[in-house]
Amino acid sequence: MMRTLVLLLSSLMLSFSVQAAESCPEFLDYELPKLHSNETVNLCKVANDKPLLVVNTASHCGYTRQFEGLEALHQKYKESGLMVVGFASNDFNQEAKEEAEVERVCRENFGVTFTMIAPSFVTGQKANPVFQEINRQSEQPGWNFTKYLISKEGKVVATFPSKVQPSDKKLIDAIASLL
Repeated sequence: MMRTLVLLLSSLMLSFSVQAAESCPEFLDYELPKLHSNETVNLCKVANDKPLLVVNTASHCGYTRQFEGLEALHQKYKESGLMVVGFASNDFNQEAKEEAEVERVCRENFGVTFTMIAPSFVTGQKANPVFQEINRQSEQPGWNFTKYLISKEGKVVATFPSKVQPSDKKLIDAIASLL
């Protein structure tokens, strides 16, 4: 009896994990290198069934102070399900040459605790898989700190240009509509 119950529970757990994996948008199902780390993150595993705020970042940009506001959004909405993910990129020639410096700017200068991805391309044919799909659904970033709000189903529901601050009411309202 106990063995049958264990088998039944194992089967149900496997079924649920397969369903969860199937419900995650394919473009999020990649092992992405974390910033200045040997670790990777799979957004399907950590953000499955959560809306995302994806931002392309650069540590030597005039908008770099937005890290503070992005961290504030992360702190305010993480318990409600929002996941903020920064993608460091040198597509606009404003990222530090060394990943250690990018890490220092994010963590030490601005207290970033949200997920940061190691530098990669976010525009053009070399864009990482996440940005390839974001660019297909919306538009590729025109500059650093472009913000993309992605529903838990993997649809880009809103795009905000660099000049839109993380505290902007339009961005806050868009986030609230997904939570």
